[in-house]
Amino acid sequence: MILPYPYVRTSKRCKSVSKQANLVELRGFGFEKQGKKTAIGLPSKSATPQRNLLAGLETSSGRLSAGRFKPDIGNERKDQNFSIKFEYFSPITPFITPAIIPRILSLSKQLIKLNTTKSNNTMNKKMNSRRDFLKKSLIAAAGVTIIPRHVMGGNGYMAPSDQLTKAIIGVGGMGKGHINYEGTRLLAVCDVDKNHLKNTLKMVSSEVQGYHDFREVLQRPDIDIVHIATPPHWHGIMSVMAAQAGKDVWCEKPMTRTIGEGKRVVEAINATGKMFRLNTWFRFKDNFYGLGTPVKPLKKAVESGVLGWPLKVTISGVTGFNWKFYWVGKTNLKPQPVPEQLDYDLWLGPASKKPYTAHRVHQTFRGYWDYDGGGLGDMGQHYIDPVQYFLGKDNISPVKVEVDAPQQHDDAIGTWRKITYTYDDGCQIILDGENKDKNAAYIEGPNGKIFNGFKSDIPNLQALIDTMPDPEPQITTFSESVRTRKKFALNEENGHRSATIVNMGVIALRLGRTLEFDPVNQVFINDDEANRLINQPMRGEWQI
Repeated sequence: MILPYPYVRTSKRCKSVSKQANLVELRGFGFEKQGKKTAIGLPSKSATPQRNLLAGLETSSGRLSAGRFKPDIGNERKDQNFSIKFEYFSPITPFITPAIIPRILSLSKQLIKLNTTKSNNTMNKKMNSRRDFLKKSLIAAAGVTIIPRHVMGGNGYMAPSDQLTKAIIGVGGMGKGHINYEGTRLLAVCDVDKNHLKNTLKMVSSEVQGYHDFREVLQRPDIDIVHIATPPHWHGIMSVMAAQAGKDVWCEKPMTRTIGEGKRVVEAINATGKMFRLNTWFRFKDNFYGLGTPVKPLKKAVESGVLGWPLKVTISGVTGFNWKFYWVGKTNLKPQPVPEQLDYDLWLGPASKKPYTAHRVHQTFRGYWDYDGGGLGDMGQHYIDPVQYFLGKDNISPVKVEVDAPQQHDDAIGTWRKITYTYDDGCQIILDGENKDKNAAYIEGPNGKIFNGFKSDIPNLQALIDTMPDPEPQITTFSESVRTRKKFALNEENGHRSATIVNMGVIALRLGRTLEFDPVNQVFINDDEANRLINQPMRGEWQI
């Protein structure tokens, strides 16, 4: 059993020990600095690495959060390569467990035994006093005093060493919202716009460092989680590179701009064993936009079978969802000088090189196919992912997508009237962009309907739902997912499936026709032009 927030209490320090002592059992037994207080020094050969773990012990983050201090204490001789000292109430990293206590006592005996081999009387005298201290200090460590965390830092206090660390890439818009997300400590922010970076650094603590190039952030060994809040044309590449750099990933929606990039993210996360979270949450909490109800009772109603099967779900302004058709591009823009503060080439990254205009970047980038998918790209995964969840379609995709829309420009995104997705069992998801059906039910089955506000033509539906078991539990806090190494509720697998629904619609809109899809192989059937949009070319050095 792990004992959280332990602190060692003692009043003395050990100033030296023999360089020949075997400290293998203490590798990674790192303590954190608090002000000028250091709880333990590591062997000099082990002080720098960030992943020195105590044998048989997994820490919360899997690395030392501190310990880059020199082992020299007081008047130690130069040939001594490590030291041990205890200070008052210094937080321990990693967590102390009962298994550690006999190891500490064992080490104490080894050190004392080494001291008895000295023949010099003076040295014996000095070491005897040190031996006495080691006995007392290590016995004190064995009887670890557990100090409640609120004693140290108030209610909710968590020692920095116990916190997961994070970096945010892209802080011009949504990224600022990631600053205070739960359970983590911010160490770095990154943006290709100097003004965005400067303004964000004013909002955070002085320990947060600013970066221009996200690759420098990925090289930092002290960062656990990378938040990706860039435009979507960067999501796939950055997610893959972050996972390969050993980071867990918290990515904005849509998960990726193309189906192929989503497949690469799934492969990278699975290959590296990293945790992935997509930043939409309505499948597990909050009222579902204008629908007026959380998703949980919808899931229970569907699983009860009372509505019958197959089901049709309509996502429109009538049922509570706005498709944001103001995200449209412009076709008559003239090239403009690139602002001094913006690295436009790095902003573009894998996207094709096109002349800079202010409307292509920052707040209005969603109107261009190179970077996103308009209102469908912006809101589609928010709206569609919970539907995929309560229909039980997390492991499959629709087999057909139909579009009713004006012919789309090859660069600037336009509006659309209706998009219809059909699964192989007959279930449908209808995106009504015109709000044409003024009486639309949100969910409609052969035996009944559920409308906006959870109204229904099924008598006593709420009473029936109350008798139903809750859906399978999910991990809905990403820090828990990172610590336990168990998948988050909306992860790379089911997130890729709901992003694929969005991207199927985007491809059908761009081509202006109905498409049939193979949900197992994730390719369009007998349509080479559509399949070329699954894996779109990337510019220059950017490849995944």
